Amino acid sequence: MQDIKLTIIDRDGVTHDVDAPTDMAMNLMEVIRSYELAPEGTIGICGGMAMCASCQCYVLSDHELPEMQDDEEAMLSEAFDVQENSRLGCQIQITPEMDGLKIELAPES
Repeated sequence: MQDIKLTIIDRDGVTHDVDAPTDMAMNLMEVIRSYELAPEGTIGICGGMAMCASCQCYVLSDHELPEMQDDEEAMLSEAFDVQENSRLGCQIQITPEMDGLKIELAPES
């Protein structure tokens, strides 16, 4: 088992340094939910299907992330507060290469 360190800035601007397991097939949205860094019912509304953008986040570090798939790109094209560094947390699997990743949750839309 190997945990990695993530830095997550919540919607109130509070910074949280959290540990995320790399051996449980979790995605970033699930880690945020497990640490309760967003009020229940405000993140991962679609269950991680890239259909709601409630888990949109801004990637603040220079990590090499998996390429955005068509469904994620389509959802972000319809979402609010989208920036060039926007990604859907549900589409980013936790891997050892993400150690040190820093993200900020997008405002609730």
